[in-house]
Amino acid sequence: MMTSSQIPLARQIDVALEKLGGELKGMTAGTIVLQIRDDSVGRFGIRHLPVDCGDQSHSSAGLTAEQVLTLRRLAIGALKHKSSWTHGEISYDFVLKQDRVFVSVQFESNYNMANMMFRFSPKNRGRKEASSE
Repeated sequence: MMTSSQIPLARQIDVALEKLGGELKGMTAGTIVLQIRDDSVGRFGIRHLPVDCGDQSHSSAGLTAEQVLTLRRLAIGALKHKSSWTHGEISYDFVLKQDRVFVSVQFESNYNMANMMFRFSPKNRGRKEASSE
């Protein structure tokens, strides 16, 4: 059985967005959030304010199935901007304007000092070597 760490991050994101596809259909804007740990997708979901505060007369019916696929392609393509970090969050802000999907991506890297190894050299190293002679 394959673990998520054996599946490329791009494929994991594609699967997560595929899972969210039904929820994305009909939305005109929102934010997709993916939490990354050890280069694997953990939690994921959508932040969405379902109230359109703009001019209601020109509002769209929301994303179609084809536009959801476009959103998935754009999200995966944006991974080329992710650097070497393995823990953090990826946020995709999307909006549907004039039947076109626009996506803005935000990468957040996270590091934990408790997981880092430090090697301190003793302050009195010279004295110990001198006293052992």
